[in-house]
Amino acid sequence: MLNFKPQKTGIILVNYQDYAQHFLEACRDSLRLQSYPENYRSVYIVDNASSEVSFNYLKECFPEAIILTRSDGNYAAANNLGVKQAIVDGCECLVIANMDTVFTENWLEELVRASQSSSDIGLVQSKILLFREDGKRIINSLGNRFHFLGFGFTSEYGSLDREIKGYPEIKGYASGCSFLIKKEVFEKIGGYFEEFYMYHDDVDIGLKARLAGYKIILAPQSVVYHKYEFKRSIRMLYYMERNRLFLLLAFYRPLTLFLVLPFLLIMELGMLVYSLLGKWLPIKLKVCGYFLNPINWRKISTYRRNLRQIDKGYYKNIICFLASRIEFQEINNPVLRYLVNPLMFWYWRLVLFIQYFN
Repeated sequence: MLNFKPQKTGIILVNYQDYAQHFLEACRDSLRLQSYPENYRSVYIVDNASSEVSFNYLKECFPEAIILTRSDGNYAAANNLGVKQAIVDGCECLVIANMDTVFTENWLEELVRASQSSSDIGLVQSKILLFREDGKRIINSLGNRFHFLGFGFTSEYGSLDREIKGYPEIKGYASGCSFLIKKEVFEKIGGYFEEFYMYHDDVDIGLKARLAGYKIILAPQSVVYHKYEFKRSIRMLYYMERNRLFLLLAFYRPLTLFLVLPFLLIMELGMLVYSLLGKWLPIKLKVCGYFLNPINWRKISTYRRNLRQIDKGYYKNIICFLASRIEFQEINNPVLRYLVNPLMFWYWRLVLFIQYFN
């Protein structure tokens, strides 16, 4: 067992309108029962798209939490606000967590303990299980994967829980549902990119941490139960689609973009057809409109320059960890399983082979 030294830790939760009224009480109760010393932990709730009603509810429901307010609903900016206040208050460990969760008693202690296992660890994700009334322990995420076409998805979703020893490295990124990031890492990578607004913000944090040379690990004894609903996440398709393409254009070096472009164009044509069938073509066209705007290309160019300031020569580590198959149960279908995934697998192997010699 590693020697464990409690560090001042800030837990950041983001509320949006009446979200807290559905989820905060159970989340609050589990936070109050944490084994982590009370004088070493603080809870920050950012009331996003704040109103008098939501602010008063948060104060009444969780009086010991520090309530911060924002008006525009930007999730990435809300996390930045919470983290910055935690840093001002002297927090060395920063924990981003969803409010639709219930934490086990040693959740926080195990996150901090795992972060102290090595100096090159930048992010630590909890073991995330699905919240179920029947008590079955079903995995939501053991670390998330990032596909070379920009899709993010959870690993081992829907599998039965199992014992995991040690602190295995996550090959993708830490799920924004529950992860710890060290203060020095957050500051070095520049925090959340607020242009994203919501979705893929956790991918961005993970990729930047890898670019800076840090590892991302799983803390399997830090367990959180997530009231996850896939349909809730797909309501914001515009941000999901826009941000995945933004990430590729920002992070990929010219050779990678050139090699990926043929398959990316094929996939985008397929997505247009799929959006027509799924009746979300206007959303897809809105995404296209974003990238036709010269102002947004300047944003991408500026962000690419910012990433070069972070890059410590670990770009190939990012490329090697990218997924070549989309393996997510909620969107699994025969076309994806038997045609698209095998094609992407072999195409990506070819891309890696070419990049290895450059």
